[in-house]
Amino acid sequence: MNPFWSVSLFWIAAVAFVALALAFVLPPLLRRRAAADTPARRDINIAVYRDQLKELEAERASGALAEEQFNAARLELEARLAEDALLQDATPVAPRADGRKIGYALAALLPIAAFALYFWLGNPMSLMAIAEAGHNATPAAGEHDIAAMLKKIEDHVRAKPDDGKAWAMLGKTYAALDRWGDAAKAYERAVKLLPKEAAVLSGYAEALAIVNDRNLKGEPMAWVEKALELDPNDVKALELSAVHAFQEKNFAQAAYYFKRLYKLLPPETPYAQDILAAQKEAMRRAEGGAAASEPEAPAAATNPAARITGTVDIAPALKAALSGKEPVFLFARPGASGPPVAALRTTVDQLPLAFELNDAMAMMPDSRLSQHKAVMLVARVSKTGNPVPQPGDFEGSVADVKVGASGVKIVIDHARP
Repeated sequence: MNPFWSVSLFWIAAVAFVALALAFVLPPLLRRRAAADTPARRDINIAVYRDQLKELEAERASGALAEEQFNAARLELEARLAEDALLQDATPVAPRADGRKIGYALAALLPIAAFALYFWLGNPMSLMAIAEAGHNATPAAGEHDIAAMLKKIEDHVRAKPDDGKAWAMLGKTYAALDRWGDAAKAYERAVKLLPKEAAVLSGYAEALAIVNDRNLKGEPMAWVEKALELDPNDVKALELSAVHAFQEKNFAQAAYYFKRLYKLLPPETPYAQDILAAQKEAMRRAEGGAAASEPEAPAAATNPAARITGTVDIAPALKAALSGKEPVFLFARPGASGPPVAALRTTVDQLPLAFELNDAMAMMPDSRLSQHKAVMLVARVSKTGNPVPQPGDFEGSVADVKVGASGVKIVIDHARP
């Protein structure tokens, strides 16, 4: 509402309430009544009893009072009414003194007192601030700017439907306006035109998830994984990966993605602080969940000392045959087979890469690096993007690596048969 109308309505309401109060108080005081017209006390009581009888009849009609209850109450009223009607002492009420002076005084003093109390105990400065804001503010300037920008982008994509960057900007603008259905449609066009842009893929994944009641399972996560294959440091893809892991109660994996995301952000920003808090919460739940499900196995809790550090690289001859965008998976296994106890993902163009494997990178909360004395490290370039090994994938491994080791070197140097 316009600030002018807000302030005006306040004062109108205040004056109306004062006038209403005076309407109740003044008429009896200003009306002069002669002693002869003053009702006797008996007449007043009889009038009261009649009103009470009417109330009883209304309650019976509405069903609030049963017939038996009504009859009993009516008999009681009639008995009291008869007693008052038969009173011999019908002394009239003494005439009321002239209250005009009192009425005039109240008419003058009551409004003054009411507004004086407001200015003393209330907050009149807030009204001044509202009025000033209404005088100085530009009406809906921000909304006008966003609407104008949106129309400009919509006109542009209609004129140039093959401009992928414009479709991506349109999707981002719709998302900022919480028009997620429209955002998903715009991102869908952008993905077809810019299939190698990680930010476009992750933006599409977010829109699909929100339209689908914020569920990242299925198609949204497929787009997230493709985005991370294109850019392991895509902020939106890392955020969605962390959220998905949290939704699936894989809190250790969520903590890992939150940690990676936090390292990419300016630490002083509120967003970075939120991500750091989310990482701590995920770690707390991972540790608490493991302790609650396996109380007899305290080793399942996160152990900061249980880590392996080193570098992973690829043979130059193999790297020359790749584009650089292929995903690289690094796993720590308790043996030559079995589920990984820690994992990370990067791309070929990031090699050589310094890595650290720890409990926060566990695939499952109840199977962690700290539960083993030694593991096998396997690094694999997946040409299909599938973490499951396929014939023709490039691979390298190091066996019997002690948990706690540092300076481990893994070279991807052969193709899988």
